[in-house]
Amino acid sequence: MTDEYFHEEAQRIMKRQHQLIAPVSGKVIALGQVPDPIFSEKLTGDGLAILAESTKVVAPCDGEITLFFDTKHAFAITTEEGVQILVHVGLDTILMEGEGIKALCKRGDYVKAGTPILELDLEFMKRRRINLISPVLIVNYDKVVELRPHKSGDAVEAGEDCVLEYAV
Repeated sequence: MTDEYFHEEAQRIMKRQHQLIAPVSGKVIALGQVPDPIFSEKLTGDGLAILAESTKVVAPCDGEITLFFDTKHAFAITTEEGVQILVHVGLDTILMEGEGIKALCKRGDYVKAGTPILELDLEFMKRRRINLISPVLIVNYDKVVELRPHKSGDAVEAGEDCVLEYAV
């Protein structure tokens, strides 16, 4: 075996593998299938989306909440490795100006995976005809060397199921 083989094998072992858990329960949707070009064309990051079916939105990973929109429709968590994960609840929730969404945390809070972040009034959102497709993105995916989203079409449970694996 060559030195090059050992170097490549060492590089593979040194990659740190990470997982994101589902921030919301629902059906997984491939990012390319999201009916909004900002997400489907990966202009804000790479990942997947979940058609939200639960009232609780939880942290998909450990880290600090480094971004929390005033309208409560989206937040970002930055991991120890500096990877920023964006959870955007619904596609047009910004139009609600925070109505129907209760914040349970704030910017600057350190959270563990599974920590409740938001509480949603799903009935209110459905009455307002809000599209509940919720992108879960790695914003700075230039820091990531591998990205494996969960299979589209599967149902996932918030705080339980892994929906995305990545390596840094």
